[in-house]
Amino acid sequence: MAGGPRPTGRADRTNRTHRTPARAPGASAPTSERSAARDDGTAQRLAVPVRVKPGSSRDRVGGRYDGPYGPALVISVTAPAVDGRATEAARRALAEALAVRPAAVALRSGAASRDKLFDVAAPAATLDARLRLLRDGPAR
Repeated sequence: MAGGPRPTGRADRTNRTHRTPARAPGASAPTSERSAARDDGTAQRLAVPVRVKPGSSRDRVGGRYDGPYGPALVISVTAPAVDGRATEAARRALAEALAVRPAAVALRSGAASRDKLFDVAAPAATLDARLRLLRDGPAR
């Protein structure tokens, strides 16, 4: 083995500071920092509170649960609550129920909890009405 001594110990690996590189003026922002607005400006990011029920006999989206984020949409998924599989299944089920691409739904908080908060990027007019229908049922 040629060269100097190899770094050993935790301090050699963890005492480094992380810095994000500066962007040149006019350069586009990374995807995580981009606005969800489309060219026509009608899209918005809406926070959707969700209560996930993992290990159900079938996938189902609908129902109301009064959770820590307010009235939440109940999503039952067959996936177990192991290694984020139920969260991913809930994200995809929410996207399908709201008729948006799965990439338009992102987890904001609650990765290890049944109560989750998802961000959904979609046209505002259709999203609010569809979400209210799924959560509260048809108006009587």
